[in-house]
Amino acid sequence: MRDGDKQERRSGVFKFERLEVWKKAIAFADKINLLTEKLPQREQFSLGEQLRRASLSIPTNIAEGTGRDGVKEARYFYPIAKGSVYEVANLLVICRIRKHLSDERYEEMYEQADEIAKMLTGLRGK
Repeated sequence: MRDGDKQERRSGVFKFERLEVWKKAIAFADKINLLTEKLPQREQFSLGEQLRRASLSIPTNIAEGTGRDGVKEARYFYPIAKGSVYEVANLLVICRIRKHLSDERYEEMYEQADEIAKMLTGLRGK
């Protein structure tokens, strides 16, 4: 284990756990999971699985990016996370069209996705 890794873990928190965008992405993934549990059986595999995978990809890529040694390596993962946000936003549109989401719930989740995407743009710039 490198000295930087030891120091990072001494605080009891990985670096990514201190990022507000990661915290929001984790909460968002949980909300998406709850949404998928309520989808009709016919949608569970296709739409549900795609939503779960895409939403989990967001905090996972943020975490992986912060674990990289170089800035260039780290910045590779943030656009991937942002792409997953866009994928979820698209799938939310489909959920709304198919009446699996109320307009109010759609707006709430869409705004959360937008906020995470903006935060990822800021993170990439750092």
